[in-house]
Amino acid sequence: MTMSRPYWIIAAALMAASIAAPAWLYASLPDRIPTHWNIRGEVDGYGGKWTLFLFPAMMVPLLALFYFLPELSPRHFEVDTFRPTYLYIMDIVLGLFTYMQAVMLYAVYQKVHGDNSFDIGRGFFAGIFLFFALMGNVMGKVRKNFYIGIRVPWTLASERVWNDTHRLGAWVMTAAGVIGFLMTVLGVPIWASIALLVGSMVILLVYSFLRYRALERAGQLEP
Repeated sequence: MTMSRPYWIIAAALMAASIAAPAWLYASLPDRIPTHWNIRGEVDGYGGKWTLFLFPAMMVPLLALFYFLPELSPRHFEVDTFRPTYLYIMDIVLGLFTYMQAVMLYAVYQKVHGDNSFDIGRGFFAGIFLFFALMGNVMGKVRKNFYIGIRVPWTLASERVWNDTHRLGAWVMTAAGVIGFLMTVLGVPIWASIALLVGSMVILLVYSFLRYRALERAGQLEP
């Protein structure tokens, strides 16, 4: 529990920030704020300023889910085998929610001040790619489970395929996340960055299948 405490402190801090920021600014916010952007970064949806509290509202059940999932894991799929990594992933997921809320708050600031110097759409995508890179950074430490990771039939059927795929996934996801982030901030069309992200997932899917078949032909699959 002592080793887990820093992760829960970070989670609590992110939760507190996501509640405090809109609460502090609430009175100065316009009644209608931008809530959705298309792939070109153009606003195509508005909502009441109360929608900013949807982020902490989603984070509360998510935090509860991360708390209880280890107790719900079946035998041989326990989260306890990689608990620090599991809690790290919890923090970066909550961090992504907090980041998205911060981008929305900045979008409102731009609207109030008539400033369009920051491309909000790219801001969102940059955060997603950074999240993807941070997630990839620990993929090699994720052990077989039903909640997190590259959970396809071939990885779930073989622990060796799971481990091999996740070791490759650590490199592929981190590289795709960093390159996608750089492409986004440097102004490369968003569709190209998204194609890179999707392509990285296809690579891992195909690899897991081919790795499983290779081990099956060699008679090296676990009984």
